[in-house]
Amino acid sequence: MTVPLRRSWAKDLDAATLYGLLKLRVEVFVVEQATPYPELDGRDLLAETRHFWLENAEGEVISTLRLMEEHPAGQKAFRIGRVCTRRSDRGKGHTTRLLQAALAEVGDYPCHINAQTYLAEMYGRHGFVRDGEEFLDDGIPHVAMVKP
Repeated sequence: MTVPLRRSWAKDLDAATLYGLLKLRVEVFVVEQATPYPELDGRDLLAETRHFWLENAEGEVISTLRLMEEHPAGQKAFRIGRVCTRRSDRGKGHTTRLLQAALAEVGDYPCHINAQTYLAEMYGRHGFVRDGEEFLDDGIPHVAMVKP
């Protein structure tokens, strides 16, 4: 059975859906990775933020990412962030589906991501290339990447 892909502008998210997105992100990034950090960074409800997610048959969010439009130096660009999949649903291509959907909206504009270093190769398969040295973000090794 194909898991339905959902997409919404921040302003159109209902409270229950937003709660499901945030709940999964906290489960993965804060609890599973044992990294206490400010998950609620104020960017989820910005007008230019889009959310993509997959739900299981019970309507639970099992995979998500957010796509944000940015304007560094006055140039239009995008940033993908908060990419995560519930542990029991990994290895089923969910991240690939979400990335493909988000990148289809990005089109020919540059797209940035701060990837956990161990995932750099996976993002590379989607056209991202390293854009700097490895750095620690909340104690986890990351690397900046861009899809030109």
